[in-house]
Amino acid sequence: QVQLVESGGGLVQAGGSLRLSCATSGSIFSINAMGWYRQAPGKQRELVAAISSGGSTNYADSVKGRFTISRDNAKNTVYLQMNSLKPEDTAVYYCAASTLRFATLHYQYDYWGQGTQVTVSS
Repeated sequence: QVQLVESGGGLVQAGGSLRLSCATSGSIFSINAMGWYRQAPGKQRELVAAISSGGSTNYADSVKGRFTISRDNAKNTVYLQMNSLKPEDTAVYYCAASTLRFATLHYQYDYWGQGTQVTVSS
């Protein structure tokens, strides 16, 4: 089993920044790709960013140029740096882990965190 624990969410004004962290533990040897998803009230969960075991990245069009996903394998942690935040970024953000080398679809992820709330005020 793999456990994922997100942190770093909170309330920020539009234009501000936040950095989310996702610490992994357990059977982490099986983990390759990591991703961040978000879900706003009344909307489907959507991929925000993904990173492969080799460091390749993929971003949703809505966050390109503003968000950066990274990973520190020595610390078993993945990050999401969010800059120039907008009210439409408000959502619960989830960290996800996959045994695949790269994953961009919801069903490709095997483990999920409990989520952290990000609220951007206008």
